[in-house]
Formats: sequence, structure tokens, C-alpha cells
Amino acid sequence: MAETLLAESKLRLVFMTGIDNDGKPIMRAKTFGNINRQVTADQLYKITQAVVNLSADTLSGAQRVDSSDLLA
Repeated sequence: MAETLLAESKLRLVFMTGIDNDGKPIMRAKTFGNINRQVTADQLYKITQAVVNLSADTLSGAQRVDSSDLLA
């Protein structure tokens, strides 16, 4: 039976940085790597809040991106 081993975690924040000429929102993502694999969702939320407080842009979304290795 195959198993997975968590290889790395990243925090991806998506910000709305403005509006284009057609009235559509301009979205930009910032990814923070080397997130400790044991970090909880509550801890990531606190980190997200701290980063958003330092940004002039509006947060559109926050995601934890995990990559896993498949083992036989």
C-alpha cells in the first residue's frame, strides 16, 4: 500500500491590489515557503493577520499549500 510523507508547507496569500481599466480586480499572490509542518491552522491565521496588517492591499484569500512525497 502506498503512503504519503509531507514534504513541505507554504502559505499563499492573495491580495487585491487595484482595479484594471475594465473594472476587474487586479490580484497578486505572495507565497511564504519553509512553513514548519507542525504549524496549526490557528497559528497560520495569526501569521496571515500580521502580514495583512502590514499591507496596504486587501486580502482576498489565504491558503496552506502542502506537498507530499508518495512512498511505495
